[in-house]
Amino acid sequence: MVSTSLPGGTWTLGDLTVTRFGYGAMQLAGPGVMGPPADREGALAVLREAVDLGITHIDTADAYGPHVTNRLIREALRPYPQDLHVVTKVGANRDEKGGWPPSRDPASLRRAVRDNLENLGLDVLDLVNLRLGDAGGPRPEPVAEAFGALADLQQEGLIRHLGVSNATVAQVAEARTIAPVVCVQNMYNLAHRHDDDLIDKLAADGIAYVPFFPLGGFSPLQSAALSSVAARLDATPMSVALAWLLQRSPNILLIPGTSSVAHLRENVAGAGLALSPEDIDELSAIG
Repeated sequence: MVSTSLPGGTWTLGDLTVTRFGYGAMQLAGPGVMGPPADREGALAVLREAVDLGITHIDTADAYGPHVTNRLIREALRPYPQDLHVVTKVGANRDEKGGWPPSRDPASLRRAVRDNLENLGLDVLDLVNLRLGDAGGPRPEPVAEAFGALADLQQEGLIRHLGVSNATVAQVAEARTIAPVVCVQNMYNLAHRHDDDLIDKLAADGIAYVPFFPLGGFSPLQSAALSSVAARLDATPMSVALAWLLQRSPNILLIPGTSSVAHLRENVAGAGLALSPEDIDELSAIG
């Protein structure tokens, strides 16, 4: 049974019910998201704690490490609880310098899906996001060939649901003409509000929006404003940022990452912070 005790309750991705408070596994890899973690047992403990807390949405990618986080997830959690759903991404590789070069031709995407299946120890992937753009953000480019390749793999029964990540509004619309999209995963937070209209449209259509970097890209002035509100509420800036995201729209799903069990618990507690309408107005003005 899916936990309803976590902040935000639940959301349905296609036919998969997940907790709106999820967990992002990227930080379980080594520095720069390369290589193994310094504390392997600690990484396994974080994953097990996430499930023990009732989290049923874990976000990962085989490019993390590469292969590291998926293998940790498999070791820590397999056989997987029936209500746990692992969401992964394809469309970018790692190079020897730690970069994220795009890799979105159909052959590479098919290979990436197979690698995710193997390293996670799964026969079917619950949800695969197509990672678009590059490390600098979304880039205008057609998505038909790449998203069509994933739709083919979905038809073959290797993927249940599809989403897009690091995408423009036009790319989201184009992908939806090819196959159903159940989530969009983009950078969004109090300081970066470019997707406000998109979030509202997706909510109306029953599609999840999954923001990454909840504290990323703040200017010193914006950080000071957030810290001021957090101090008044006797909370951390991260807690306030997560709580604001959960209360921004019911289709927003959180995937904050950490390699610490204590920090994971703090994030869960912080996201449940009750913000008043005045708090929300003041926070919303930051962006």
